[in-house]
Amino acid sequence: MAVPVITRSFASEKIRLGDTWKVYLDASAPDGEMQAIVCSLEQPGVGVYPVGITRIPKGARQKLSGYIYLNTAGAQGLNWSQLGLTIQIRDKTGKYSAPASFSLTFDPGSRPEDPPAGAFQECDLGPIMITLTSASGG
Repeated sequence: MAVPVITRSFASEKIRLGDTWKVYLDASAPDGEMQAIVCSLEQPGVGVYPVGITRIPKGARQKLSGYIYLNTAGAQGLNWSQLGLTIQIRDKTGKYSAPASFSLTFDPGSRPEDPPAGAFQECDLGPIMITLTSASGG
């Protein structure tokens, strides 16, 4: 049995706190059985957050192109903080793709980068189900 494959990915490395961080993915599974996007987020001073799982829509289980997103509105005290995100695709038999990893810095003067033109569909695959906290716990 083949495992799901993330064929291409992109995410801006800097955004302003309060912006929505979009993580673009192209992925496929020859057997059409991709079930979930599994996200692990690490933040210095906080540690690793509980895993976030985003279900893959039925029409995208063999091939998907689009983005998942992390809403940072409401997060406080995180300017200049860095996050590490690891994403894997899980299929219905429990097999995982190789991981794709991203880093993010909250930079008050930055503007998010756009993905390469034409590389990904502008399709909302769902939220990253993780809520940020400040390193001080607030």
